[in-house]
Amino acid sequence: MEKLTEAQQELYDWLKEYIRSHQHSPSIRQMMQAMHLKSPAPIQSRLEHLRNKGYIEWSEGKARTIRILQNFKPGIRVLGAIAAGGLVEPFTEALEQIDFTNLNLPAQTYALRVNGDSMIEDSILDGDLVFLCPVPEPDLIKNGTIVAARVEGYGTTLKQFYRQGHNVTLKPANSRYQAIEVSAVQVELQGSLVGVWRNYQ
Repeated sequence: MEKLTEAQQELYDWLKEYIRSHQHSPSIRQMMQAMHLKSPAPIQSRLEHLRNKGYIEWSEGKARTIRILQNFKPGIRVLGAIAAGGLVEPFTEALEQIDFTNLNLPAQTYALRVNGDSMIEDSILDGDLVFLCPVPEPDLIKNGTIVAARVEGYGTTLKQFYRQGHNVTLKPANSRYQAIEVSAVQVELQGSLVGVWRNYQ
């Protein structure tokens, strides 16, 4: 299936969550509000692209008849690995898709598989899947939140986030590891933790 742009993916993820929760499709105005748009034109354009790429369908001229087509893989995208120890660079393309539709996870949730043991005191173990949500307003993240943070010049790691003034501390939950202390401008928050999944088999 043809890949979506970031804007198309945002609308598609929101549509899936809305239809799953409400059991009917939204109006154009609701989509405009959700996407923070003042004109219906961008929504209509994104919907056309989603239809042309095979993600949705609707009865002509009736926005509230939108249907999510079932020829996609449902579930959470697993985008790669994240370090709980050192620093690694995660993938951006989905490596696998796991169906967690029975869980009430926020729209746009994605997953990364944990490599390492630096978060074991927060019950996050090597091999676990961590569910993360994008961080639209990084300045509002509370100290102590577990985040996926990209550190300039290094890579991405899973740590507890603490900010004081212009400095950021990324703290492990394992006394064997040292905290990462850098300037705030070197840190890009790529997601905040919303859940952990472990397979005991």
